[in-house]
Amino acid sequence: MRMYDLIERKKHGGKLSRQEIHEMVQGFVRGEIPDYQMAAMLMAVYFKGMDREETLGLTLEMASSGDMVDLSGIEGIKVDKHSTGGVGDKTTLVIGPLAASLGVKVAKMSGRGLGHTGGTIDKLESIPGLTTAVSQERFFGIVNETGIAVIGQSGNMVPADKKLYALRDVTATVDSIPLIASSIMSKKIAAGSDGIVLDVKTGSGAFMKSLEDSVELAKEMTAIGTGAGRRCCALITDMDVPLGSAIGNSLEVAEAIETLKGRGPRDLTEVCLQLCTHMLYMAGKGDVDSCYAMAREAMTDGRGVKTLAAMVKAQGGDETYILEPDRFPKAPYRLEVTADREGHITHIDTAGCGIASAMLGAGRQRKEDDIDHSAGICLCKKYGDQVKKGDVIAVMYTSKEELLNGASKKLLDSYTIGDGEPGDKKLIYARVTEDGVEMF
Repeated sequence: MRMYDLIERKKHGGKLSRQEIHEMVQGFVRGEIPDYQMAAMLMAVYFKGMDREETLGLTLEMASSGDMVDLSGIEGIKVDKHSTGGVGDKTTLVIGPLAASLGVKVAKMSGRGLGHTGGTIDKLESIPGLTTAVSQERFFGIVNETGIAVIGQSGNMVPADKKLYALRDVTATVDSIPLIASSIMSKKIAAGSDGIVLDVKTGSGAFMKSLEDSVELAKEMTAIGTGAGRRCCALITDMDVPLGSAIGNSLEVAEAIETLKGRGPRDLTEVCLQLCTHMLYMAGKGDVDSCYAMAREAMTDGRGVKTLAAMVKAQGGDETYILEPDRFPKAPYRLEVTADREGHITHIDTAGCGIASAMLGAGRQRKEDDIDHSAGICLCKKYGDQVKKGDVIAVMYTSKEELLNGASKKLLDSYTIGDGEPGDKKLIYARVTEDGVEMF
């Protein structure tokens, strides 16, 4: 195999065989194929695409380029959930414990914040003592004991994706659906769960801005999961508005706990119920309607909170913070952001809200930066709400007073207040399964 020949064929829209993809991925991981040739291939894929067979082949080769997790040491059906990222997206902290409390095993590997989006690991680490770095033996033990564990990715999992993503990032080839799908699904397949529920975000705070692109990505990823022998489905959910009211690490943990008690914001509650429903469905717990009823009941009777507390304790954390979320330290500085005119909130630049939260210390500007777990934003007004000039639309929190001014300007710029009352927004736009797309 000559890499030159593969590049030449792909730039004209030709197809790569599974064996050629295998040799290409392995050669790149071993350092035998230089970055400049792989960059040329990525650009050829960006313009000419890959068919389903090629994309599945690329995904499976990436998944097997490093350690593959064998979850057979965990009893029962294991179901994973993946979100494509958003602002205020604390769904894992709700649906993981909720599903686990209903008998689904959740052995989850999560990531840290990236850009304007928050990371589940950063949120969990706002709980004193909790560790997300545990041995595989302890990981399995926690899942068997409590039904759920959430840890950081470790070891040599999917090294091909790490190398390819770094190259995509500097060659303007990130936004290619076959490359996005293979990157996400290679990690999910390597993680070993029996079923996968995908939460594909769409809107101003999502990676995929349009509904059409979000559906195409969901179709591609669902086809990969099914082709890899996993039960797989996707929901297209709204990220044109931050999810829930809290943005920032400990603030989001506290809101997730309230949601597990049945007292969370309406949008977050409904999205979590739907995602949990489909995790239960992937685990064979019943049809969609009965699974929704199970999830709703577990949210109202507090089972999910007890499961989250048990997981936190098993991972070395202080579970009293789950039982008494008021214990989370409060940021020493706060600022109320007020509306500059009267009207209705007609748009929120969700990515801008995430950036404002990061500017307060809730996210990283550089990968080596420390997180201020108490920093963030609580939104008091959201899309569709009526406001008067001077009304508080959000409250900002930080440990560094000098950060408030710039972040407040960014947040205020993210709000559009207009004269007319805007129309309703959907929370969930579609469900994608191996049988097709169902629009809601």
